[in-house]
Amino acid sequence: MKYNEAIQSINNSQYFPVYFLQGENTHYIDEITKLLIDKVLDESERDFNQTIFYGKETTVDQIIDAARRYPVMSSYQLIIVKEAQHLNRVFDKFEGYFKDPVPTTILVFNFKNKKLDKRKAVGKLLSQRKFIIDLDAIKDYQIPEWVLSCAKKHQLKMDQKASILISEFLGNDLSSIDSTLQKLKLLISSNQIVDVDIVQQHVGFSKDFNLFELQNAIAAKNIQKANFIAKHFAHNPKNYPLVLTLGNLYSFFTKLMKYHFYVNQLSNTQLAAKVGVNPYFLKQYEQASRNYSKGKLAKIFGYLRDYDLMSKGVGNSSVKDDEILKEMIFKIMH
Repeated sequence: MKYNEAIQSINNSQYFPVYFLQGENTHYIDEITKLLIDKVLDESERDFNQTIFYGKETTVDQIIDAARRYPVMSSYQLIIVKEAQHLNRVFDKFEGYFKDPVPTTILVFNFKNKKLDKRKAVGKLLSQRKFIIDLDAIKDYQIPEWVLSCAKKHQLKMDQKASILISEFLGNDLSSIDSTLQKLKLLISSNQIVDVDIVQQHVGFSKDFNLFELQNAIAAKNIQKANFIAKHFAHNPKNYPLVLTLGNLYSFFTKLMKYHFYVNQLSNTQLAAKVGVNPYFLKQYEQASRNYSKGKLAKIFGYLRDYDLMSKGVGNSSVKDDEILKEMIFKIMH
């Protein structure tokens, strides 16, 4: 079963006896779980018919015993097992229940950041019964479109540049994106279009000093601007931790290396997907590819590795993060 199918069936009050929600897309896992909580039981029915377990604190027998009970003055009982991945080693003990689940029980497993092995008996059984919902992380280049769809869900009008800016800063954290859009809805009027200026004004992204602008400056080999931003980062280490900057630059240069290898082989749409960016950013990568050859990129990856180790204290007992950052930016751009 897929995410959209699950959402549609729940909204139509067509429930499965077991929902095994697994994968890296924890936002979708939480969303389906919340929808079941909202739809299955009225508020007055929840005291007797809703149970929440935690995988770290419970046993398989406790969950099965609860699942075999019948609802009290309600059509269903809802049982949610959060942190179910902690039961991974003993999950085969659920096989008997999955073969014959109680139809008046809706049993929900939140199996986050992991997946059950479908080659094993219990995984194969769940898959055959269509109880498993695989919720994989959205790829980086797909996030701007997801931002736009999420904005539409919240009845927000948003232009594409704003969606790209949000996706670049918040990455694959769909829950943070969703919360950000809900915040924007409260701050602007209903007829306003969310553009880059509104995002920068209300979400807290500095227009001049952010990872996005640092990446742009490095791509364009604008040494003066890159050093200016790096200096600002160095003076504000709490807002711009070195580890975050290192991760962002590693991601950027990894994508740039992919661009070098595939630029002459693929169409723009295929190239954007292969690199892992929105097509809107291909011009930036085209520019950066002229400034950084594959040979230079190999050296840059070495710099990033060395400075990452240095920031963790390996071979360095005195150099501070601000000095590491400025020296790293210098070496990358010269």
